[in-house]
Amino acid sequence: MNGRYVSLFALWTVLAVASPALTGATAGAQQSSAGDFVPVTDAMLQNPEPDDWLSFRRSLDAWGYSPLDQITRENVGRIRMEWTRSMADGSAETTPLAYDGVLYVANTQDVIQALSAATGDLIWEHRRDLPDDVWGYTGALARKTRNIAIWGRFILGTSADLYAYALDAVTGELAWQTRILDYKANPAHHSAGPIVADGKLISGRSCRPLGGPDACVILAHDAETGRELWRRRTLPSPGEPGDETWGAVPYEDRRHVGTWMPPSYDPELELVYIGTGVTAPAPRFMLGGTDLTHLYHNSTLALDASTGEIRWYYQHLNDSWDLDHVFERILLDTEVAPDPEAVEWINPRLKVGEVRKVVTGIPGKTGLVYTLDRATGEFLWATPTVRQNVITGIDGATGEVSLNEEVIFRELEQVMFICPSWAGGKDWEAGAYSPLTRTMYFPLRQACAEMLVTTDFESEKVKALDQTVAHYALGANHRVAPGTDQLGTVRAISAETGETRWVYETRAATFSLLATGGGLLFGGDQGGRFRALDQETGEVLWEINLGAPVVGFPVTYAVSGRQYVAVNTGPGRLTNARMTPELRPGRGSNLFVFALP
Repeated sequence: MNGRYVSLFALWTVLAVASPALTGATAGAQQSSAGDFVPVTDAMLQNPEPDDWLSFRRSLDAWGYSPLDQITRENVGRIRMEWTRSMADGSAETTPLAYDGVLYVANTQDVIQALSAATGDLIWEHRRDLPDDVWGYTGALARKTRNIAIWGRFILGTSADLYAYALDAVTGELAWQTRILDYKANPAHHSAGPIVADGKLISGRSCRPLGGPDACVILAHDAETGRELWRRRTLPSPGEPGDETWGAVPYEDRRHVGTWMPPSYDPELELVYIGTGVTAPAPRFMLGGTDLTHLYHNSTLALDASTGEIRWYYQHLNDSWDLDHVFERILLDTEVAPDPEAVEWINPRLKVGEVRKVVTGIPGKTGLVYTLDRATGEFLWATPTVRQNVITGIDGATGEVSLNEEVIFRELEQVMFICPSWAGGKDWEAGAYSPLTRTMYFPLRQACAEMLVTTDFESEKVKALDQTVAHYALGANHRVAPGTDQLGTVRAISAETGETRWVYETRAATFSLLATGGGLLFGGDQGGRFRALDQETGEVLWEINLGAPVVGFPVTYAVSGRQYVAVNTGPGRLTNARMTPELRPGRGSNLFVFALP
């Protein structure tokens, strides 16, 4: 056994078995006292203690970075598994929250657990009593819960039956719940959860086409009481700004511009940054014409946290191919000095080296890095990172995106070769930013597809495809991009210059990343490998086979001065598996926690 690659069984030191299925809140052996619990404040969320992981990407700027540095490049080869715990069946893709020695873990189907962060022992479990028919309306993706939030004395979330809710963080008992939508009349789903911005629970959702435009909403609730504060639709109604971008398409036929990943928040500007997805159907000729822009699909929205008003927006792509732009927006104060040798599109008005407040990252499936001024939305620079053939140019002065006219669908039954496919490029798996290197790190895929636009899903042509999505009017055969056999990559990109520092490639699709103060980058893949890379070089310093796709968002935290790293496995994505059929990982859903001896 070498120091960089170890088997799961060699590290198997403690096995914690999940409790039987229970309804409501059930206390375990380690329930703590309400008097000992220190409420979480907005100041704590905006500047979390190093030991804690209090939000989706730890901090509201979506860095995915922890300053903990007990585990380093020099000693990471000695970490071992401290404990593991089986999770509810299904692909949880979860982000544990860590606070004061407790892990709060979202399982599938609205099961929330509080666990001892040091041992994995159950403190309490809450199983929401869901209607039997809910999945028929909200769809299978509603079974996921990628993140929850913590504020005050509450664990907060959004449920499959379309409520915002709060649980008592000490007991797991329901404290309040507020209905967002009627899941039968306006079906939507919450595959990801909320954040808390200055005492407001901010949540988005994927709106099912049958839900109509009123299901496509972003909401703010009072985190203390659950009272609704504002509601912002992502589809304009007649007479509202953006209505003209839909031409003659009736309001009731404007559908499916979702906000299905968590936002970021700048407390100084009091702006919430959230991304939007594609329309349904996706091809624009089916929605009044290819000349229409159909706001606010595939955009970054900057919302006033107090009112929900759109302060500014930037549309990244006028989409016909299901290339959503809903992913994490990284907020930085950084020198902006894009290197013309490395960056394809640059604002000519930039003063090179000027420090700007930016929103940056790879917001969409196209795999383009975009850097915008986060106060105004001004375009600063952008550049591709994966093979793509849908965008041909971006006007540096205006930020206007030009499309490849040769791949725009214009009639039914057309077939186009599209890169990336709707598997990404990038997808929901989160990247990270390290202030140690001033570098962003992204899990990406080199994936393309022969894509068909159709409404006849019983045809022989459609039956020969490996995936169809009827509400988008699309079907596809996905494949690894020509010229490589490596589906997965991790790419390190300078936040200042846009230069690619290094690229790590692997056959399996790569998943979410965590950067630490120890100079490490943790992440997993579809094949079940979880590894630590050197932030500076991309060298693999440690690796383990966890036996199933590493679908969770890795986090790190500390208890009594000891640093831990946690991540969960689950069934993974069928689309990725089809592109790499020789990889045959298991499907087990487990939470794994590692530490130094």
